[in-house]
Amino acid sequence: MGIVSINNIIDGICKAINNEFGDEYEIYTELVEQGLQPPCFAVACTSSDIKQRLGNRYKRNNSFSIYHFPEENIDKRIPSQEVKERLFNALEYITVDGDLTRGTNMNGNIIGNVLEFNVDYNMEVFKVDTSENENKMATLDVTLTAD
Repeated sequence: MGIVSINNIIDGICKAINNEFGDEYEIYTELVEQGLQPPCFAVACTSSDIKQRLGNRYKRNNSFSIYHFPEENIDKRIPSQEVKERLFNALEYITVDGDLTRGTNMNGNIIGNVLEFNVDYNMEVFKVDTSENENKMATLDVTLTAD
């Protein structure tokens, strides 16, 4: 797996949430100060770091928070505990750039009516410097000798 962008992981999270809950839930990936339309989810990367392991191998740690804002009509509201359980299943494995990525350190907290669900997607990545590799194979001289 090459360097994975945060946006690619967020896309994988959004697809998994959409597969579990359907199109009736809006999923926000940008800060919305006003006009949030419940029921909905908001996805945010809360921290990210990368550490070199060996050569071009790196460990990428990514933490995300998913917020669930329930339906305002209490008769139609899905209980936050049920949403949390469904998120545990839906976000255990997501697809990022065609590869399955496992979510770890999952936990959920209910604050008022809002569910905050946290998950980490940590992965080993390889950095490839394509400009350097292109120059290495630009020319090759071969000399044959007869014995």
